Amino acid sequence: MRKRLYIISLMILLIGSGSAVLLYQNALHEASDESRYEIIGGFVYPAHGENSKKYVHDLQLYGGQTSMLADEFMRWFAGLWHGKMLAYTTACIAFVLSFVLYVIANNLPDGRGKPQSS
Repeated sequence: MRKRLYIISLMILLIGSGSAVLLYQNALHEASDESRYEIIGGFVYPAHGENSKKYVHDLQLYGGQTSMLADEFMRWFAGLWHGKMLAYTTACIAFVLSFVLYVIANNLPDGRGKPQSS
């Protein structure tokens, strides 16, 4: 059982790392999806609707500071699943899962009923 868990741990680490590298390379070639523009002082600038002054004002007006914090947290969390951050998230999850399985396998009792000591 211990050997199987070691193998599974290694497979998760290798597959997760490989996937993270592929996701990162794919994110480098991803085009920006800037589709909104703001006109300030007669000049046109690309802008996201969630960062506009009107959006921030309305959010603070209806929900206060708590809604601002909740909105920032939700945008941060949603950002973990896109582009380069998805590659980092995948690598971290694979590393943590692999490490947990390794520790579990290392602490399994051997045939004599005692955990393996290193």
